[in-house]
Amino acid sequence: MLVIASVFVALAALLHGYIFLMESVWWTRPATWKRFGVADQAAADTTRPMAYNQGFYNLFLGIGAAVGLVLVWTGAEEAGRALVLFSTACMFLAAAVLTTTGPGYLRAALTQGTLPLIGFVLFLFA
Repeated sequence: MLVIASVFVALAALLHGYIFLMESVWWTRPATWKRFGVADQAAADTTRPMAYNQGFYNLFLGIGAAVGLVLVWTGAEEAGRALVLFSTACMFLAAAVLTTTGPGYLRAALTQGTLPLIGFVLFLFA
């Protein structure tokens, strides 16, 4: 069970790393800002500082989950579990908050929150 839980947590960490790239590195690329529902290049340029900051939140959550997995699998299991559970809970809760911003964000919230929720639940009982 711990192996399967770890796979879901690792996938959630990788997804949040990818979100970081989109928000903090690739934000002003049309393919990226269109994916986020930004109207045009001018709006992408205007929102770039916000997206840059938000991307780092995603990166730090992904790093937290990854470090937690490393700790679990290298002998510091209690600290690792705590870090994994905290990171995945924050990922899921951020996705839950995203659903409150409007129905157009439901798909993004499901994408962002499903892997960490599954990882959290499996890790909790592993």
